[in-house]
Amino acid sequence: MMKKEDLRIVFMGTPEFAVESLKTLVENNYNVVGVITMPDKPAGRGYKLQPSPVKQYALEKGLHLLQPEKLKDEDFLNELRELKADVQVVVAFRMLPEVVWNMPGKGTFNLHSSLLPQYRGAAPINWAIINGEKETGVTTFFLSHEIDTGEIIFREKTEISEDDNAETLHDRLMVMGAALVKKTVDAIIEDNISAIPQDQLFTNDTILKPAPKIFTETCRIEWDKSREEIYNFIRGLSPYPAAWTELQRSETGETLRLKVFASEKAEESKAGKSGSFTPGTIFTDNKTFIEVAVGDGLMRITDLQLSGKKRMKTVDFLNGYKLDESDRFL
Repeated sequence: MMKKEDLRIVFMGTPEFAVESLKTLVENNYNVVGVITMPDKPAGRGYKLQPSPVKQYALEKGLHLLQPEKLKDEDFLNELRELKADVQVVVAFRMLPEVVWNMPGKGTFNLHSSLLPQYRGAAPINWAIINGEKETGVTTFFLSHEIDTGEIIFREKTEISEDDNAETLHDRLMVMGAALVKKTVDAIIEDNISAIPQDQLFTNDTILKPAPKIFTETCRIEWDKSREEIYNFIRGLSPYPAAWTELQRSETGETLRLKVFASEKAEESKAGKSGSFTPGTIFTDNKTFIEVAVGDGLMRITDLQLSGKKRMKTVDFLNGYKLDESDRFL
């Protein structure tokens, strides 16, 4: 049987989510012969070039690093070939051309933060919460031509609690995913892989839910939806990219944008309100709470951010910003 020191691994990833998997391989003495990450990007107020979290970790550990602009560039492909990878591990990177994923003898596998075949796409963590799922997980699978459709190697499940948001679930799946990457590499070393086609995991009446990329316009709160839908929507986008709404001021007529990071389903109104109101209607004592009429009752906003200001709890927000009873969320 092959020793783990003999398996030449090239790792591909960019954000913090990927660092945990790379760190697990490095700290457990696997033979990571190269790391591929995105080119540095301008960020912050000065738009200075910022290295990706994966690059920062790779440099810290003295790993061989490549940052190709184009994955089909011949110079990059030649450098990649020279690394003589037996397997490539991909975690939160970008779509690979076949010439790259088909290069290693033992294949290229990807870690995806859902229970494939459900939630194929760029934002599986967000969409699982937005859709009110009670469980999700991580999956390793071999790359093939269509995105997120390759043969599944392993899956690991976790519950989604009522209190989870995109951040807490991201962090949990990040750690679970790193363990699954290690398990997958071990199975490859032991030549103990029984990958299965994804279509074996669903029947003709299975509805596949997608996880498309989320844009700013995707994040607008629709107040005429139910409390459950809005609650899941807000936590599924918290803290990033964050659900948002517009506050229309009745006195001045101006419209301000607000991000909403957390909410509660108001079973009993602190404003003493009941019945049906126009969605977006605001009730507040201007001291401790903000309630909003939705499709089937009231939501209570607990954590928010006015455009250009800091994120804060509702109590702190109301301490410096008073709402009129005619103001409303659009």
